[in-house]
Parts: sequence; C-alpha cells; structure tokens
Amino acid sequence: MPDAAASAPRERIYALLIVCVLAVASMLVIALADVAPARATATDMLGQARDPGERAFIAAHRGGGATAPENTLPAIREALRGGFEYVEVDLALSADGHAVLMHDKTVDRTTDGHGRVVDLTLAQLRALDAGRTFAPAYRGTPVPTAEEVLDLLVTEGGRALLDLKGRWDAGAVATLAAQIEVRGLSNRVVAAGFDARTLAALVAQAPELSRMATLKVIPDDIVEAAQQFGVSGVIVDRRALAKRPEVVDELHAAGLRIVVYTLNSDRQWGEVTDLGVDGIVTDDPVMLDDWQRTALGR
Repeated sequence: MPDAAASAPRERIYALLIVCVLAVASMLVIALADVAPARATATDMLGQARDPGERAFIAAHRGGGATAPENTLPAIREALRGGFEYVEVDLALSADGHAVLMHDKTVDRTTDGHGRVVDLTLAQLRALDAGRTFAPAYRGTPVPTAEEVLDLLVTEGGRALLDLKGRWDAGAVATLAAQIEVRGLSNRVVAAGFDARTLAALVAQAPELSRMATLKVIPDDIVEAAQQFGVSGVIVDRRALAKRPEVVDELHAAGLRIVVYTLNSDRQWGEVTDLGVDGIVTDDPVMLDDWQRTALGR
C-alpha cells in the first residue's frame, strides 16, 4: 500500500489533470451546443436529487457479480429482470478495437485465459471461458461484446451505466455511440469513465449521450468543472466522499447528481443514504434492495 504522504501529491496531480481536460472539453460543449441533439437531463436519467435519508437508485456493479459471473450476460440479464434501475458494466477495447466487457487490464482473474485485454483480439477474447472460475454451472460463458449488452437492454428493458476502461479514442467512442443510437437507447444509457481524454472524446463524438465523470479524487472545484464539461453528475469512490461529504449538497445545488461506488454493507449504505446520494453501486443489488425496504420503508 502506498505511503499516504507520498500519495497526496499524486492525488492532487490527478485532480488537476481532470480539471484541465474538463476545461478544454468545455470549449467543445459550447461549440457543439447549437448543433448537437438534445441530451436527456440529469433528472430524466438519474431522477430528482435525493434528500438525506431518501432512497438512492441501485446500480448492479459489473452486472451484479454476487449471483453470476461479473460482466457476463447471465449476470446482466438477472439484474435487469430483478428490476434494479441500472446495470453497471465495464467496457474495454481489444487489440483490434472491439469493445468487450472486462474490468481488469488482464483476463487472468475472471477467465481461463492469460494476458492483457489490449493485447488480445476479439476472436481470442471470445474463445475464453468467463464462467468456469465463478461456478461450474456457468462453464462456457463467453466474454460479451458491447453490442450484445445493448441488445439485451433492448429485449429486457432497463438502463445501463457504461464504464469505459482505459483510453478510448474518437473512433472507438463514435462506434459505441452509433451502436447505442441505432438501437434507440440514447435515453437509457449513461457513459462514464476515469480517463479525462475519454470523457473529452465523448463530448466531441457523442454529445447526445448522457455522461458522468468517474472520480477517485474529488477536485476542489468539481461543480465548476462538471458544469463546463456538461456531465449529468459524478460517480465517486466512497472513500473520497467520506473526505468531502459536503460535496453532495454542492452538486445538488448545481442541478447535478452523485453516485457512489462500490458499497456492500449495511453500514456503508446507511452512511451515504444519510448524505442524500442519488445512486449506489453495489455487488449485491438484492441485499441492498432488501436493506432499503427494511431501513427506509420502501
């Protein structure tokens, strides 16, 4: 684990990088404002801003990896049929530029293969077994493509948070946006990511898509940066929020939303619900739903 004193400068540099790229991207937002199709509002996509103690929406992390292999179609299908507001999945690019569902930089943990995602072609990734390490019943489950997930949204309903892993260039973003648009899902998908350059590409290539910034560190002027970038809100690490709980009210006052990741216990759910966060990402959406029904009288 890195030393806290040494990590502080890195966190400040990371936050500064985000603000700088968002500032540049804001010029794209202004330039595109008169020509881009209208995006769904924060309220359309994420609901009204929550008050402290009010129920937050549930996003099934990696499709809900507690009940089926993470980032696979069985997990996503189960989460969508469970009625949870969002399914959150990770999209990474293969060596030949195809978007597949994978959280880690390598395939080692979740499949029977080895190697980095960016070094494997779509055909190589599709040949892997993404289910056998979870349970024998899921043996033979393939690594899904982005298109398969979007098709599942069409047939099952529901909404998705697409977490774009790594850096996505303009071409990759444009391809994903076209796949979303042709299926009529622009008002049911939110694109997000850690990489500020990917977020800038979303502004330039897919201005009609709702987008959120995913943050491990919350910049001091996050509201201003978020407004300039035209995001609906932010998805933040629970530890970062614990350091800046006042940011919930700041974002709400600006008409923005805040989602927190990844929370898997009663204590964590209670802490962020007391702050009034709008969404909670969890590995166990069924348990969170049960907790909300009991604790909040939903």
